Amino acid sequence: MAVAQDTVERSVRNGVPLEYATADGELKIAGFWLFLSTDLLLFACLFSTYAILRTNTVGGPTGAQLFDIPGFTTETFALLTSSFTCGLATHEMRRGNRAALIAWLAVTVLLGLVFIGFELDEFISYATHGAAMQRSAFLSAFFTLVGTHGAHVSLGILWMLTVVYQLAVRGITAVTARKVFIVGLYWHFLDIVWVFIFTVVYLTGVLK
Repeated sequence: MAVAQDTVERSVRNGVPLEYATADGELKIAGFWLFLSTDLLLFACLFSTYAILRTNTVGGPTGAQLFDIPGFTTETFALLTSSFTCGLATHEMRRGNRAALIAWLAVTVLLGLVFIGFELDEFISYATHGAAMQRSAFLSAFFTLVGTHGAHVSLGILWMLTVVYQLAVRGITAVTARKVFIVGLYWHFLDIVWVFIFTVVYLTGVLK
């Protein structure tokens, strides 16, 4: 603990964000940026596939017939708001306020759960009305793209909960600060991907 406290104090004196206070932290953050670039390629492939297959409905329902504007708008509001609360969590971490940091991360998790709840309800509703992913190439591409994003958000929620636990037990250290920063990067990345899904999938679908 003495070593960790010394790292915190030196970071504050030098004006360096705590998550970058050690060489190990810098390296792991750089490595995570590399991971995000590979995940970006994954989503780029899924978007490309969707763009090619979105008109192949084979007589099945189209996006205009399926997509519920209040539903996907609520999903979008919840996820984008969670990006704001995640940013507030990082701000409180930089201030050294553990209670506020944990509180904002908890709000972020709750908003993420709201998003996942609406998405699951959407998927179940489509499937029960005969619009399962095997119905057409359009639906296969839709479920794969949106479902992959949803799986990432679910992983992010679990990841954030483990970080909250570590903060509660260990407090704000160079290690926990790095973990908060990295999970924040991951969460903001998913929000950016959702903006493209909202535009390319839902808005294009209902306006077609």
